[in-house]
Amino acid sequence: MVLQGMGVHVGTSGWSYPSGKGTWNGLFYPATRSKRAGTAGFDELRFYASHFDTVEVNSTFYGQPRADITQGWVARTPADFQFSLKLYQKFTHPKMFKEAALKSAPGSEGSLLDLLAQVTQSDIDDFRSGIEPIAQAGKLGALLAQFPPSFKRSSASCDYLSRLLKVFDGYPIAVELRHSSWSDAFGETLQILNAFGAAWAQIDEPKFRFSIRQNALPNVTGFYYMRLHGRNSAQWWRHDKSEDRYNYLYSGDELKEFSETATAAKALVKKAYLYTNNHFSAKSVVNAVMLKAQMGEPIEGEYPPELVERYPEIQGLVNVTAEPPKVPTLRLRGE
Repeated sequence: MVLQGMGVHVGTSGWSYPSGKGTWNGLFYPATRSKRAGTAGFDELRFYASHFDTVEVNSTFYGQPRADITQGWVARTPADFQFSLKLYQKFTHPKMFKEAALKSAPGSEGSLLDLLAQVTQSDIDDFRSGIEPIAQAGKLGALLAQFPPSFKRSSASCDYLSRLLKVFDGYPIAVELRHSSWSDAFGETLQILNAFGAAWAQIDEPKFRFSIRQNALPNVTGFYYMRLHGRNSAQWWRHDKSEDRYNYLYSGDELKEFSETATAAKALVKKAYLYTNNHFSAKSVVNAVMLKAQMGEPIEGEYPPELVERYPEIQGLVNVTAEPPKVPTLRLRGE
């Protein structure tokens, strides 16, 4: 399977954040959604796709993709739009999968949960069939195998990574490794990834003692993959809500490191993907716009005045939606 399109694609990780303190409603999307008779109402994906040409899909991590859903995504986006999709958590986070299974079936036997957490051919087939509409439409950017920090380098983990890459051989796949043991054995890790043409996902996040160290250079010529998680170290491990760890806005100076790196990488690879995952209160949208501006990429669509007012960093970079004229209130004589 070949990569579709060329050049640089900048977008956010996920497009729908309807709840919580960090919701996008009232900033990037309308605060309220009126549905008139005979209309489908506001479509977040259509609106998002009028501003960015790619998105990284998070929902496929929490549940297997379904062809009827992904076909709808294809129909609601332009022909050149690209979807990158996280692999289902069973492929990369078996512990998390078991915990989710236990919540849905409390009292299950531990050995049964261990068995359920093992990847089967049916799991692989389900994922492939679920993303087939995207692949057939030429809208598949890459698959993302995101491993947790607990996934350390060992003979067993190297073997598993190789087997996983072989299973999805033929798809463009990026691998996010977060434990320093992988970068400590830099050459050996590259050997595994390069054997399958897999991109080593470059990540920015708070750095700790065992955090992976990377040089931000592409390791394959097929494509480059970068993810910006934010630098909220204070709430990375300790937070009230999971969304809190992504409550961080990169400054223009901080983003230059990544825009310059991606611009250099663009000359070495067929295409490059940059995704901002600091999604709290649409900060990822703002930073994606800033990245595009720094790289000289076109900034499409109109942006709500509420977003620009909250984040003056994009003032002058985006076209602002004109606010509807206010209707004067008629006052009767004598009132």
